[in-house]
Amino acid sequence: MNFGDSSDSVIQVTGLRRRYGPAAGRTSKPGIPAGERSGRAGKQAKQGFEAVRGIDFSVVRGELFALLGTNGAGKTSTVELLEGLAAPTGGQVRVLGHDPYAERSKVRSRIGVMLQEGGFPSELTVAETVQMWAGCTSGARPVDEALGLVKLAGRRDVRVKQLSGGERRRLDLALALLGRPEVLFLDEPTTGLDTEARRDTWELVRELRDGGTTVVLTTHYLEEAEELADRLAIMHRGRIATSGRVADVVAAHPSQISFELPPGFMVGDLPPLAELGVTGHESGPGGTVRLRTQELQRAATGLLVWARDKGIELRGLDVRSASLEEAFLQIAKGLEDGE
Repeated sequence: MNFGDSSDSVIQVTGLRRRYGPAAGRTSKPGIPAGERSGRAGKQAKQGFEAVRGIDFSVVRGELFALLGTNGAGKTSTVELLEGLAAPTGGQVRVLGHDPYAERSKVRSRIGVMLQEGGFPSELTVAETVQMWAGCTSGARPVDEALGLVKLAGRRDVRVKQLSGGERRRLDLALALLGRPEVLFLDEPTTGLDTEARRDTWELVRELRDGGTTVVLTTHYLEEAEELADRLAIMHRGRIATSGRVADVVAAHPSQISFELPPGFMVGDLPPLAELGVTGHESGPGGTVRLRTQELQRAATGLLVWARDKGIELRGLDVRSASLEEAFLQIAKGLEDGE
């Protein structure tokens, strides 16, 4: 699959913006004295907030695209525009070839949406809730099929108010899948789930993707994005800081080797670090040393050969490739430091 080919794009976003509150330069209502009008306009402009600041990306058919970022980065605001829940302040978004807000009727029956929080009538049973939702969904799955997908069949006759938080999230997902969507939006889908339920959800999402469903995922669980995503974008303060295939985003950040220096040894006693491909190092308490490198095998081999020749043991030795979590934290820290 060529993820860079926009000709097969199911989602196309160009220059997308979303602003909350008044735009800069807006004046107050006519009839207010000029001096007061000017003062109020300045106050309103300051009160406005641009959550999404001109972003571009595309998602192709059958791809799982993760949108990541810290709180307030603009992820949910972006996804709400893709879902057609609001109109953009600027720019353009197309889902399945249509404007999801202006042409909602052409898009809604073809997408599934799992919001961060669902609102269910508490006195209805699980099955009654799904049946009610099915009445508003074109080509809905049978109730038991939908519940079986999320392993809630055994709770079909339980009232919604008696469900745990994790079970409610699974019910949210069942409703999002009712219409066999071509495009599925998942906003923090595994919040509140235990480890087993989270893994089950991951497996279901993989099956949906492998069956041709296009998935857009937002999550705070970076392990989740690393496990599931084909590509991702990391947002920061309304803009996309970096994007690409998961492996490429991770590979752009250094691997790490950490260990404890034996008593009597100092960092200067190590072999020349630059010759091992080490790009940086830190010393910590208890003689702990952390090395950063883009050439993990070369650095680890050189270090272990040196320790063997010296007849010493490197206690607490930890050799690891960069993870998405580490890449995310480095990107976020770099952006904050640069502001």
